[in-house]
Amino acid sequence: MPSSCSASLPVTMEWVSANLGVSKNVTNFVLPIGATVNMDGTSLYQAIAVVFLAQMHLVDLNFSQQLTIVLTATLASIGSAAVPSAGLVMLVIVLQSVGLNPAWIAIIFPVDRILDMIRTVVNVTGDATVSSVIAKSEGELQPVPSANPS
Repeated sequence: MPSSCSASLPVTMEWVSANLGVSKNVTNFVLPIGATVNMDGTSLYQAIAVVFLAQMHLVDLNFSQQLTIVLTATLASIGSAAVPSAGLVMLVIVLQSVGLNPAWIAIIFPVDRILDMIRTVVNVTGDATVSSVIAKSEGELQPVPSANPS
């Protein structure tokens, strides 16, 4: 299973066109942008990881710190490269934004490969969903042939 949106982009583009009926025009425009900017899984991962690490070290996060985590995780995921484990590197920024020790990522590092694959699934699913919504709004959604003809 790939752990990079960019690595899975050609397969995603083919699959979205063939199985969701999204036209090639929409697929060729939306999916590369999504693979670069739309990192839903990475953003969720960073927020959850910071809260997990804070709770593990018995640090209570106040409301402003929680809001900072959400904003920083969102911005860091947008600026994150579409390469494996880039979210782990960006996690340092999110931890530092609320005054937590960035060395705590060592706790997550051993399982990050598995988490990276899950993040990629969320990112790719989000990209495919957005391309379907755009295709529907633009009238570029094509009928998909049924796999079970009756």
